Amino acid sequence: MQQRNFVKDGLLGLATGDALGVPVEFKDREFLHQRPVTEMKGYGSHNQPPGTWSDDTSLACCQAEALVEGIDLQKIADNFIRWRYEKWWTPHGAVFDIGMATNEAIYRLKTGTPPELAGGMEEDDNGNGSLMRIFPLAFRICQNEEKERYRITRQVSSITHGHVRSAIACHYFLEFVRFLMEGKEKLEAFGTLRKKFPDFLKSISIHPKEIAHFHRLFDSSFPLLPESAIHSGGYVIHTLEAAVWCLLETGSFTDAVLKAVNLGGDTDTTAAVAGTLAGVLYGADTIPEIWLRQLVKRKEIEALADRLHDCVSVK
Repeated sequence: MQQRNFVKDGLLGLATGDALGVPVEFKDREFLHQRPVTEMKGYGSHNQPPGTWSDDTSLACCQAEALVEGIDLQKIADNFIRWRYEKWWTPHGAVFDIGMATNEAIYRLKTGTPPELAGGMEEDDNGNGSLMRIFPLAFRICQNEEKERYRITRQVSSITHGHVRSAIACHYFLEFVRFLMEGKEKLEAFGTLRKKFPDFLKSISIHPKEIAHFHRLFDSSFPLLPESAIHSGGYVIHTLEAAVWCLLETGSFTDAVLKAVNLGGDTDTTAAVAGTLAGVLYGADTIPEIWLRQLVKRKEIEALADRLHDCVSVK
């Protein structure tokens, strides 16, 4: 049986969720409960055509481009600079959405700061800007031991987000992706991480107060939380929790990403992260074709996914 292209599944899932969320970014939950997103729309919050994705997809693709050649922090950094200042890997030749922390980090990169030192390192620097684009790294580190996977993930996260909390969130997310790629069901993946992840964090000397920030993901009752308990702003843990909750709460790609978008707030990123997980779980062939037809630069995204898949596939 032909090896499944999880890179394509995840990248198309990411871009689709991102594009669904762009027109309603910053709309609150009450607004979206009254006017729920059910299809690919445009000309909303950012006045972009339907199918337009944001910096989430741009930066994930910039990172994937670098990873085709291997893990090179400077190459990833250079690609981020090229996106920000030369409009590379943008949907329509313009950067219309960029987080403050990411913008500041890329400016530091441009002015000579080493990649591993460019991301903000204060507690207030834990936006979701590294989580949203970390997915392609999964394919370069999946064969490593877990401590090495975490070490590399922290380095790559630190290009834009240098605090340990962002690195932990990225590592949790990539471990969830890894379990799904191994064939685990979503609740099995969640349950495995719930049991093993706290011990892993202790084994690498993460402070207990830092581990405590992730406590809801270690609770067996997390999938049963009501929507009112799920936050959907730009804080990295809230985005991670929301994406995982949407995956666990639903039974299809379509339902997972629409659930994420209609949480409101940081709609594009919540749906991008949820869409990545749902794409890996269900496969790109479960994404509605009408959405894929509207997706800007779909063929370019698929070609990039094929290149990364081909260079990391086990021979």
